[in-house]
This record gives sequence, structure tokens and C-alpha cells, in this order.
Amino acid sequence: MNEVFAFSLVALLLVVSPGPNGVLILKTIANQPKSAAMINLMGIACATFMHGGLSIFGLSALVMQSAELFMLIKLLGAAYLFYIGFKALYGSFKKAKQRPPQDGAFNTTAPDVRNSGFISCLNEGFFTQLLNPKVSMFYLAAFPQFIHFDQQDITAAFLLVGIHASLIICWFSLLIVLVDKIKGLRQSKGSWLNLWTERLSGAVMIYFSFLIVTQK
Repeated sequence: MNEVFAFSLVALLLVVSPGPNGVLILKTIANQPKSAAMINLMGIACATFMHGGLSIFGLSALVMQSAELFMLIKLLGAAYLFYIGFKALYGSFKKAKQRPPQDGAFNTTAPDVRNSGFISCLNEGFFTQLLNPKVSMFYLAAFPQFIHFDQQDITAAFLLVGIHASLIICWFSLLIVLVDKIKGLRQSKGSWLNLWTERLSGAVMIYFSFLIVTQK
């Protein structure tokens, strides 16, 4: 029980610390409905179980022993974050060039999730989490300390992963609800805040991509 509590505390600190997942959620909810961000969250949770499975079945040990393989994961993660950030920036400036309505405000109607793409939203969440070096290091270094490999208790190990995924769902669901409320209040003032939120999120994503490449 002590180990479960200790793991939960470490996992909670990992979840609430600033990172690409939070930026992705903010980027999505800035110009899409709340349901799109929830689909992002589904992808993040699925990738968390993927990280856990790789660690439990020993593939993470192979990555830890291979500096080249871990560097490849870092580069892939950085490239994907850069792609998402660039897409957000490009999309925001493209919208800004569109002619606003007569009242001087941009159209704030969010596209339907079916238009933005269920698979696209799911993949963004999944790959952002899967290629997140911060999460990779957690499952490479910290997670094995809570597993008793001699007991081969895979069920208990996946229970810990489930706790981590549950914390992610709870924390980001709260964030989504709060940001969606703020979004509803500000829509009457036009979509300039939406555009700048999307631009800031894109810029932060690009910053994270460079940070991943340069960190030791």
C-alpha cells in the first residue's frame, strides 16, 4: 500500500507539471469543441498504457541500454511536437487573413469533431504522450522501482499504470471543463483571444521540441 501511495504521488507530480500534453489540450480547445479535447485525452491515456506495457515487458530496458535508440525517440518526439506547433501557428494566421464579419469579430463557431477528425484528435494525443521524453524517462527509470519483477505480478504492475492513466484523465478533464467555461465567456468578445491562445500554444509546442533536442 505504501508503494501504491508513493507511486501515485510521483505520478501526480508528473501529470500536473507543465508539458506537451497540457499545451496540446489548450491548443485543441482554443478552436475546437470540448469533445475534441476529450478525444485528445483518450489518446493520451492509451499511450500511457503503451508506455507501461513496454516497461513491464522489458523493452524499456533495451532503450535504456541503447543511447542511439533513446536519441531516436527524442528526435521523433521533438519532430512531432514541432509539427503540431507549426500546424497550430499556420492555422491561426490563416484564419486571421479571413475577412471578419461586419461586427468586427471573427467567426467563433467551432468545427464539428467529425470535421476535425476523430482519428486525427486521437492520434495527436496518442503520439504526443508516446513520444514525450518526460514520460519515457518516468517509465524507464522510476516505474521499475515500483515493480517486483521476481513476483512476476503483471496485474499489479498494470494497476499502477491504470492509476497513472486515471490521474491523467481526472486532471485534464478538469482543465478541459475550466478552459471551456472561460472560452464560452470570452466568445462574445470575438475570437482574437482564441487566435492568440492557439498561437501561444503552437509557439510553446515548438519551444518544447527544441528543449527536447537540447536537453542532456
